[in-house]
Amino acid sequence: MSSPQGPSLASPIFSRADIEAGRKLFAGDWQFAAAAGSAQALPPMRGIEVAIAGRSNVGKSSLVNALTGRHALARISHTPGRTQEVIFFTGPSRLTLVDMPGYGYAAAAKAKIKAWTALIHAFLLGRANLARVYLLVDARHGLKPVDAEVLETLDKAAVNYQVVLTKADAAKHAELAALVAATKTALAKHPAAHPEVLVTSARSGAGIPELRAAMAQLIKERGAG
Repeated sequence: MSSPQGPSLASPIFSRADIEAGRKLFAGDWQFAAAAGSAQALPPMRGIEVAIAGRSNVGKSSLVNALTGRHALARISHTPGRTQEVIFFTGPSRLTLVDMPGYGYAAAAKAKIKAWTALIHAFLLGRANLARVYLLVDARHGLKPVDAEVLETLDKAAVNYQVVLTKADAAKHAELAALVAATKTALAKHPAAHPEVLVTSARSGAGIPELRAAMAQLIKERGAG
């Protein structure tokens, strides 16, 4: 099933029950729970966590807001590298959304980049309840060399991850289809990668019900629904 706003190219087919489970997962009041600027500041593990990762300005905060139906839950900035902490959001369910610092911002100070990298690695390696990392990739640009480095890091950490194309409303349909195919081919070489690619637009809402449904399935598989 595709979302009401349009088809999500190459996204898995979800039943009405799947879509409804995803809607219920994100229904209710979602709130900011914690922010950690260092490994020592990471909060105690709670329920099941899914992390939203990606390059600076790829649309992580916009996606968090679209998933939760809260327009200003996650702060949106047009300044690359603004998010410098791992931010946790919780709702009525056992799911915790984790917004990770954007990477690939070349203008940031080397010491700051080193600190972000250490924090991200500590999070990825130390959270036993981390079910999946959703790696956001701008649909207008596709995977970049800096993304490839992150894919290798996730593979080494044995963290399950899935690519989510963002800003799909800004890409032409034919180009989007080619990008999905190329992305799936690239991911086939990575052992920790989920084979399916999800396509979304926080602006139009396309693909958001499917992403919610994917997370609901993940929670069900973990026995924490």
